[in-house]
Amino acid sequence: MRARNLLITFCLILSLATLGAELVPGQKPGAKAELRPFEPAEELLYEAEFSRSLLRKVDIADFRFTANRTAVVHKPNAAGSDEGSDDEPYALVFTGDVSSKGFFAKLFNLRFREHVESIVDPVSFTVRNTKKRDEQGKRLRTSEAVYDRASGKVVWTEIDPNNSSRQPRILSSDFTGQVQDVLSVIYYLRTQPLEIGKTFEVSIGDSGRVYQVPVRVVEKKRMKTLLGRVDAVRLDPKLFGSEGMISIEGQLSIWLTDDHRRIPVSARIKNEYGTFDIQLKKIVQSPTRELLTKQD
Repeated sequence: MRARNLLITFCLILSLATLGAELVPGQKPGAKAELRPFEPAEELLYEAEFSRSLLRKVDIADFRFTANRTAVVHKPNAAGSDEGSDDEPYALVFTGDVSSKGFFAKLFNLRFREHVESIVDPVSFTVRNTKKRDEQGKRLRTSEAVYDRASGKVVWTEIDPNNSSRQPRILSSDFTGQVQDVLSVIYYLRTQPLEIGKTFEVSIGDSGRVYQVPVRVVEKKRMKTLLGRVDAVRLDPKLFGSEGMISIEGQLSIWLTDDHRRIPVSARIKNEYGTFDIQLKKIVQSPTRELLTKQD
């Protein structure tokens, strides 16, 4: 599985696992931004393990996700008025990092690193901008997606920084209503309600395309996690398949705590490559106060 697909998969694992916090769905653009569970700052750390045949739980990657605020500088738009409003004193900034590690990377000579940054309107909770840096061995690509709510269009541009003669790749798509990217959706869905037995769709933009991702809320069970033994909810998002965000066949199940925090604690991906298990290892709620760390 390519590094990019692994990051997309995990971002969606988390995003579709973090449903059900305090805000009501469909918040109107004119509403004031409320303090959310991940504000003013939060950090989540995960480890991914791979199993196939005689290979069992081989460490393959580390993930790091952060949420922060940044001051807003309003700029004039094409009509001459300022973008944003006084109701938007800050923007939400989310970052995601994934990097290969351990025996797996050495065995298959597979070294990758990806960084994603999302800028999100804190009132409408719609993504404004997504930047990515994707390194796979000597291959390097950088990209930016700009979401224009006024025109309902996202424009994505990718370049090769190592080859100035290579023409940029440019794709665009239309969208309506709220749309997220593979990172912002993690936090957006933490503000939404969750009901067992229901199936719903989420609009997610990636590489200039917008996907409708169905999610089925399956069951509850008690499981051992970083947080101890907790009640957890299982979700099955439909990511794989010819019409999905990841074109290969596969199955994904994710688990989140069945409480007001809705912390994503575990996920499992099964596909033609093998089984990927992803576990929460650390939570930091603010820049100075560490809440939980990996148990030895």
